[in-house]
Amino acid sequence: MPSPASAAPLTAWADRTRSVSAFVEQIYAITAVEVRKLARDPTELLTRSVQPALWLLVFGQVFTRTRAIPTGSLTYSAFMAPGILAQSVLFMAIFYGIAVIWERDLGTLHRLLVSPARRTALVIGKALSAGVRGLVQAAIVYILAAILGSEPHFDPISLAGVATMVVLASALFSTFSLVIACLVKTRERFMGIGQVLTMPLFFASNAIYPIAMMPGWLQVVARGNPLTYVVDALRAFMVGGGSHLALDFAVVTGVLAVLIAIAARLYPTLVR
Repeated sequence: MPSPASAAPLTAWADRTRSVSAFVEQIYAITAVEVRKLARDPTELLTRSVQPALWLLVFGQVFTRTRAIPTGSLTYSAFMAPGILAQSVLFMAIFYGIAVIWERDLGTLHRLLVSPARRTALVIGKALSAGVRGLVQAAIVYILAAILGSEPHFDPISLAGVATMVVLASALFSTFSLVIACLVKTRERFMGIGQVLTMPLFFASNAIYPIAMMPGWLQVVARGNPLTYVVDALRAFMVGGGSHLALDFAVVTGVLAVLIAIAARLYPTLVR
């Protein structure tokens, strides 16, 4: 029979295991609820696929013919496709926080906050559900890019890399959206701020032109923009044009971790 001294570490390990298991279950429960909402009303994803389709069909095809933007060995259509995928993820995720404001107004948020679920689990669960939405959006853009001749890579490693970055990017921008929602607390203010943020994030990145073409001050802004690193990773996996995968994943993961910590702290303030 083990002595009390030797049993203590086993008890502590068992407690930690149960705590981690409960934390994972909470994340899964929140993610499953959000994904079921998407399954009941998939029209949002279909309507949001119109904008990237227009960018690829119109903007991409025109600039491919003019050859006004130097893209090295890539055609402009191939260069732009990962950027439009990143744009699609950004535009979908950045307005994710408005759903949380609706949950507050409907009383759902109050029930979540009085539940035993940790605040961090609530935030991560919502971030992962945004990742699922991002994957569906990515599939649509990927197919469009292939039809329009961008020749994206379809090997398993490339697809896995794209899927991983799409989930991380969706989680990052949806969590950023949640932070904004916790600060402004009203739908009207949130929509205004969301619309103000999306275009600067998009245009101050390497989504539709190389950073080398930008003026010096804008290059500094672009290198501090998380979307730049998302695009670089997607470009590497989709068409072989990226070059800093380790840095890309480190930046996106690091920013996501910081935003999750901030959102978990601010989340209860949304009901005050």
